[in-house]
Amino acid sequence: MCSSVIFGQTQFEKLVQEGITHRDNGDFDKAIKAYEKALKVDSESAFVHYQLAVAHMYVKEYKDAISHADQVIKMDDQFVVESYVLKGSCLDYMGKQEQSIKVYKKGLKKQGDHHLLYYNMGYVYYDMGQYDEAEEAVINAINAKPDHATSHLLLGLLKMDKGQKVQSLLCLHYFLLLEPNSERAQTAYELLQEQFGGNVERDGNTPNQINIFADAGEIDSEFSAANMMISMLAATKFLEENEGKTEEELFIENTTSFFVILGELKEKKNKGLWWDFYVPLFYDLAESKHIDTYCYYISQSSSEVAVDWLAKNEKRISSFNQWLNER
Repeated sequence: MCSSVIFGQTQFEKLVQEGITHRDNGDFDKAIKAYEKALKVDSESAFVHYQLAVAHMYVKEYKDAISHADQVIKMDDQFVVESYVLKGSCLDYMGKQEQSIKVYKKGLKKQGDHHLLYYNMGYVYYDMGQYDEAEEAVINAINAKPDHATSHLLLGLLKMDKGQKVQSLLCLHYFLLLEPNSERAQTAYELLQEQFGGNVERDGNTPNQINIFADAGEIDSEFSAANMMISMLAATKFLEENEGKTEEELFIENTTSFFVILGELKEKKNKGLWWDFYVPLFYDLAESKHIDTYCYYISQSSSEVAVDWLAKNEKRISSFNQWLNER
């Protein structure tokens, strides 16, 4: 009897490892066959059911994926949150977005405030064009896990689509602080630069005249003054006194001014994620000796100058990290 149990465990582990190897190689059909054999040895393995759900999802067999995800959810043990996320994602891929939202809400009710459930629900709302609901969900995700970089990125994109430039810039800055060197970081940095430099143009007929436009999404908002100041800061690149400055120098100067303006605009009546989470950090950063290090750090995905500066200034990076950890 003892030998039989040991053999069963060894065979199970072998089949699971075989499935993992096939999964890592991107061969999900073979992974599914291995996991199905493993289930015959242990039909109550939450791990195997979850891995089968993942594999079926990747080969677009969404009903089978949901079936295995439901098994994990029913067990209410390991991989429950991940299974709610996977089930919601599959329903979304199937075009059943309302059902997907219901799954995330049920998961939140059962599992509590989990950032992945909030984030994925926010993503579906965003895809549906329901921006207010998406914003609420993503802010909840950030409150649940402030260092979840993807939530900051999604909120930044959402705010950009709503024409709320200041909030979008704050989100993109924080995302780049968390994830400065990736393909997503390069996109985020480009969007940051694009928004900061928007709404400003030099008149073709009158070179000395600079036209500044207001963002419709910021008019009469608590960020209207900051939004106008951004455009004015962007316009300084046309000034004669700045003609000899590098892009990096202008970026540091404008970023510092942007953060200081927001810090000075903060009033006791201004509450919420923007004023209580983003602004205090960036205002303190602007007032510190680390603002130039920060600017080079978040630019590394898009600037060879930044990469070279960071390679030559490891002590300053270490000091910056220490400052962040001590806040």
